[in-house]
Amino acid sequence: MKTFLSESYDDTVSFAENFAKTLPKGTVIGYLGDLGAGKTAFTAGLAKGLGIDSDVSSPTFTICNEYRGKVNVLYHFDMYRVNSWDDLYSTGFFDYLESEAYIAVEWSENIFGALPEDSVIIEIKKKSETSREFKIFNKGETD
Repeated sequence: MKTFLSESYDDTVSFAENFAKTLPKGTVIGYLGDLGAGKTAFTAGLAKGLGIDSDVSSPTFTICNEYRGKVNVLYHFDMYRVNSWDDLYSTGFFDYLESEAYIAVEWSENIFGALPEDSVIIEIKKKSETSREFKIFNKGETD
């Protein structure tokens, strides 16, 4: 398990940008964390590190935002309103897993059983208004 303490939005983006460069194609990242914890900020850095020049926003109402760079694709899911397997199937999530794209999943606790076993899990805890603690581990470490 890796732990990172961020003192600002910029720290989070910078850390995620560097972290993205270590990930193999097709990596699935599941976020665990409360509202306002920094999931979207981390995804913004992830996109930057993957060479994707896009404004990243939470996919709360669209369920999935797609970001494309010259080389990489990032699918950013919000599973907050996904409460059943039927809901999950309707998002097309399993089809996205078949691609070589990177996948970032907010509210992954709602679909944890559907995440691949080799998923990277990032647990985010809000320490203060600006600081966050990130714990990064493989899904298999939670079993």
